[in-house]
Amino acid sequence: MSDKEPRQTAVVLAQLRQAAPLLAVLLALLAGWAAWVGWQQLRGEQRLAAAEQGRDAAVAATTQSLGAELARLEARLAEPAVQGALGSGDLEAAGAALAAGWPQLIAAEIVPGDLKGAYAALDEGGFGRLSSLEAALVAGRPALTVASIDGRPQLLVTAPAETDGRLVGVALAQLPLARATAGLEGAPLDPATYLALRQGNHTLLARGDESLANVAARMAQPVPGTPLRIAAAVPRVGAAPLGLGAIPLLAAAGLLALLAVLALRLPRGSGVVVRSDDTTPTLAESLLSAPPEAAEGDAPTPLPVREEVPRKKTAASSVVLDPSIFRAYDIRGIVGTTLDAGVAELVGQAVGSLMREQDLTDIVVGRDGRLSGPELVAGLVAGLRKAGRNVIDIGMAPTPVVYFGAYHLRTGCCISVTGSHNPADYNGFKIVVGGETLSGEAITDLHARVAEDRLYTAPQPGAVSERDIGDDYVRRIADDIQIARPLKVVVDAGNGVAGELGPRVLEAIGAEVVPLYCEIDGTFPHHHPDPSEPQNLVDLASTVQRFDADLGIAFDGDGDRLGVVTRDGESIFADRLLMLFAADVLERNPGAMIVFDVKCTGRLPGHVLRHGGSPLMWKTGHSLIKAKMRETGAELAGEMSGHFFFAERWYGFDDGIYAAARLLEILALDDDPSAVLKALPSGVSTPEIKVPAPNGDPHAFIARVQAESAFDGARLSTIDGVRADWPDGWGLVRASNTTPVLVLRFDADSREALLRIQQTFRGQLLAIDPDLELPF
Repeated sequence: MSDKEPRQTAVVLAQLRQAAPLLAVLLALLAGWAAWVGWQQLRGEQRLAAAEQGRDAAVAATTQSLGAELARLEARLAEPAVQGALGSGDLEAAGAALAAGWPQLIAAEIVPGDLKGAYAALDEGGFGRLSSLEAALVAGRPALTVASIDGRPQLLVTAPAETDGRLVGVALAQLPLARATAGLEGAPLDPATYLALRQGNHTLLARGDESLANVAARMAQPVPGTPLRIAAAVPRVGAAPLGLGAIPLLAAAGLLALLAVLALRLPRGSGVVVRSDDTTPTLAESLLSAPPEAAEGDAPTPLPVREEVPRKKTAASSVVLDPSIFRAYDIRGIVGTTLDAGVAELVGQAVGSLMREQDLTDIVVGRDGRLSGPELVAGLVAGLRKAGRNVIDIGMAPTPVVYFGAYHLRTGCCISVTGSHNPADYNGFKIVVGGETLSGEAITDLHARVAEDRLYTAPQPGAVSERDIGDDYVRRIADDIQIARPLKVVVDAGNGVAGELGPRVLEAIGAEVVPLYCEIDGTFPHHHPDPSEPQNLVDLASTVQRFDADLGIAFDGDGDRLGVVTRDGESIFADRLLMLFAADVLERNPGAMIVFDVKCTGRLPGHVLRHGGSPLMWKTGHSLIKAKMRETGAELAGEMSGHFFFAERWYGFDDGIYAAARLLEILALDDDPSAVLKALPSGVSTPEIKVPAPNGDPHAFIARVQAESAFDGARLSTIDGVRADWPDGWGLVRASNTTPVLVLRFDADSREALLRIQQTFRGQLLAIDPDLELPF
């Protein structure tokens, strides 16, 4: 070994000793960071355990309390005094005997088993009381629910009242809500967590941090034998680095702290004498020395300069923003005419400005399969980042998956770049901010922000990241739904964006899928992706028959609508599907609100009532329906166009793929799915009839119809267009909010009634505009 090697080693050691203080600081900082993250993970694990413990304790206590009331009612119905009164047909005396000595009882009665009086007093007693009576009859045993009586929530316990094996009536006991909430009130609770007693989407009692309410469904546990459940949530804790848990992180923090102490204890002196004739520069000397001069004739090496890529300006002054693209419940226009990347950037900045006012920072962005999608997404993301918002780009995905992303990634905000079911040259934006879908004035305000220069520009642009949540979406549905037996299903995606995930979801829940036009192609080469139009279902119907499938499923261009075809080729209109969904939801949520749009059949309200629900007709439009659901706490909604909104077990947004999974879940319980669908109440009806609006302005024409028409003998509704209901049928004319057309539909008990109603409408519409071309 040469004498130079020990000298070099000594120099390195000396330099390390000189750097020891800086090394100690770095190690201490790493130790502090690891300790902080480990403590956060530990606190998160402790809170999760505490929330689960509190939830389980609440479930156990509530089960015991409510089980005692159910058993009490059953035992009292068997008492001699009650049985004697029932045998003599004296229901009033039976009710009095039932109530005697019942602790905390508000009222008790026994009503006739046909429930005619209960239906007659519907306005007075409300849907909750009636649905609780229906629930006991359907179940054939004691049932329990919470409903509003005289404006106050009460616990209702019901049971069939029988004597000698004969149904005489239905017993109803009203108890204070406290009998249901006491278990939760006494459960242990960490104030940073959240616990709630819920029935359907209604929260009866909440404790803890209510900002966690929107994610509490994931940890919910049912209260056995009741429609109630205990929901729970804990504050979100970010993922640990490298997937490490709390204990490994805390151990790493301890090790790093020990190394920091050892570094500080290194001696400062070098302990080595270096010969004076050694002229080799040390590391520190090398760093401090000037670079060698360039040789004569050599050009100096310049520092690298980052090239700036010129960026197209999209200021409000240089972009034409057509106010007509701001529709009633989304933004939609023709690409290259009223919509381009510059418009998309302004929309993004306007949405970002609105988010800033609500202190919202993150937003999910996705697009359908249209050819203009990437260009519009680029402009949209630029505008959102300009307003300082952080964008999570999930790429090409169905609109419901974009909505799902807002929940799954906990942003509360999302934009789907989609033209929905419109022609290929259309595109647009469906926007959710703070959990609410923008519609009406909230949409037009985005235009006003641009026109009035009320756009926020952040000092630093927001971040952008990419994320694929397709697997998460499939897993979330498959974890909740598994069909009872395999069904063979033909899926026609119309070359829309649902062509990839739609079949995956149905296969994940146990179906055998035959794909049809599932290759995503923004030109829609085979047929228009609109399942509400019968001509678009022709290929699906023939494929179902060719493969001897159980049924056919059709999705629209962005996957938020559903169409269904039976084995023999019959198209099942969406209002009839809503009847099937409503009956299923009401089995678990008696008294629940079911919302439907003005285009749905007049048989739907009666069907909902017979299954113990509360029907409500509302305006057409996905954002308008969602807003009404939030306002009323509805468990389910649907539109004639094929939008279905499940709040029960799902998130309340319109999702054609999830609706298809729920449909298969119901149909798999029967040997003949087509027979189940065909057995739904029906009459004689038309599909949606679309007529070009005079002067391209459907809203102006509808205003004239509302002012000038007269439909003798009919009950009129003008919440959305004009709907006229007669005892044997109804007709509707309304303005489309997506295209410049009038939308008409007719439904009646017989062909004769249908023709009469159509002719009545024809006469009224032609009296306003004789040049109107009506196809009936």
